Amino acid sequence: MDAAGRMAFALLAIGLALAPAARPTDVAAAERSVEADGPSGKLAGTLRGPGTAPVVLVIPGSGPTDRDGNSPGGILAAPYRMLAQALAAQGVTTLRIDKRGMFGSAAPGVDPNAVTLDDNVADMRAWVAALRKQTGASCIWLLGHSEGGLVAIATATAGGKTAGDVCGLLLLATPGRPMGEVLRAQLRANPANAPILPQAEQAIDALTAGKRVETSGMHPALAPLFAQQVQGFLVSMFAFDPAHALAGYRKPVLVLQGKRDIQVSEADAQLLKQADAQATLILLPDMNHVLKTVTSDDVGANVATYADSSLPLAPGVADGIGRFLLPEHAPALSP
Repeated sequence: MDAAGRMAFALLAIGLALAPAARPTDVAAAERSVEADGPSGKLAGTLRGPGTAPVVLVIPGSGPTDRDGNSPGGILAAPYRMLAQALAAQGVTTLRIDKRGMFGSAAPGVDPNAVTLDDNVADMRAWVAALRKQTGASCIWLLGHSEGGLVAIATATAGGKTAGDVCGLLLLATPGRPMGEVLRAQLRANPANAPILPQAEQAIDALTAGKRVETSGMHPALAPLFAQQVQGFLVSMFAFDPAHALAGYRKPVLVLQGKRDIQVSEADAQLLKQADAQATLILLPDMNHVLKTVTSDDVGANVATYADSSLPLAPGVADGIGRFLLPEHAPALSP
């Protein structure tokens, strides 16, 4: 079992398996590889844009998602690369990264399946320090997508206090509930999962309580999801309540959610907004989980966008972030 068994993208795959200009163009386009010294070895990423503030650290979603937002499991939409391109054109610097143990951040002896939420937070702290040094920015924005939004919240509120070197949070398609509850809801949403639902919910309950579960007798569709090597990760994620952590946060927060997202719901975005009344909430009616446009309720059409790198970002994604980060430039951005 590899990290493909993890969380949101993996959950969707299981359900389906069971179902029958603000800067010159040359500056904006410039990319370079950068590294940070993480607790378990070198971490790798790609810096794009002018290299000046605002500087945004893009934190990937679940499983083996690379710095572009793609995955060996067939996700080829490249949303992070497209977002970096669009933001660079507005004068925003981004760093998109590979997670510990994966792709450019792979290191001898590092098992990506064993990486916990605390490990991810430690790596993001290393990236924040490296980015401040390389760009001269006084603080770094954390942009988290899906599970990456949970990592962003945890990083910004680590130790129960606001991290001073974090400017604020940009939360895209981020759950407002503990991930165990998100998993439970996703499994319940597919009627074809009914035969395995009791076994799945037992496992979720145990892991939420901090207890490991035996997988030898599990249904073959569930065993990879709850594999022994990822249970430490699951325990750490199931214990984290993003809305509770966000409550009382004193820095700017953007919550951006698509109404065509079949993995994270509008209700999650509303929970984050309720936790932080000062947060800016943007709801895009035709955006799905990989930040692409979907105009119908057809699940097949929605999922098809995950593998199509030719599709542009949904309208409003980059502009919404640009307005939030660069309000003085808002009139120059498309409505």
